[in-house]
Amino acid sequence: MLERFLTGASTYSHSIDHLIFLIAALVGFWLIVAEGFLFWLIFRFRHREGQPSQYVTGEEKHLKRWITVPHMLVIACDIVIIIGAVQVWFNIKQNIPPAEQTVRVYAQQWAWSFQDPGPDGLLDTGDDIRTVRELHVKVNTTYHFELTSRDVVHSFCVPAFRLKQDAVPGRTITGWFRATRPGTYDIQCTQMCGIGHSVMAGRVIVETPEQHARWINGASSSPYAAQASNPASPTHASLDLSTVPGAALAEVRP
Repeated sequence: MLERFLTGASTYSHSIDHLIFLIAALVGFWLIVAEGFLFWLIFRFRHREGQPSQYVTGEEKHLKRWITVPHMLVIACDIVIIIGAVQVWFNIKQNIPPAEQTVRVYAQQWAWSFQDPGPDGLLDTGDDIRTVRELHVKVNTTYHFELTSRDVVHSFCVPAFRLKQDAVPGRTITGWFRATRPGTYDIQCTQMCGIGHSVMAGRVIVETPEQHARWINGASSSPYAAQASNPASPTHASLDLSTVPGAALAEVRP
């Protein structure tokens, strides 16, 4: 249902959408019931001339059921929500499928940078591809990402994937996704991280196998790729952000 308003482009986006709809439906139902009953009480027991008010202690058994019965029904709905939430959490955060590819995601004030394993499929080798604000991935491929922050707490969020994971300084957090639709999708930082928080954006480019192979070949043969594989190269220490919006606020380090 949420796809009418926001594209779902990962294997688990539908599960999260269904959980959100379940919570909205149950909470919305009880909101309508509670507010409807409140206004009925206001109208039913409004002030009337010549009619004395009634003092209610709340101890009468025939009145207690108006509290206990809805209370038990709300608890039953809470249990349904908890079961659904635990299932979604386990499938996304605990039951991580084997990786077909692994990338690194670096967060810092105020840019995202990425490390792709390159043609050999292995990180920390000479053909690794480093990018700023653009993550290129292949459709229908299970990716693990190793997420870390170089300064403060950030939050890596791809709304189309229904993916959100905090980046914590000093920790490397592993998550996963499997993109199901080729296209370009926004990356956001959803944790206030300083004055440049609003410009800390990026994009995930989901490509077909043919498109991704062309990108790998092109990026691997670029002058920067050759320099980045050399630890003595100046570009190995930082990436040129001069063409990136808001780049004056960030220096990307490996």
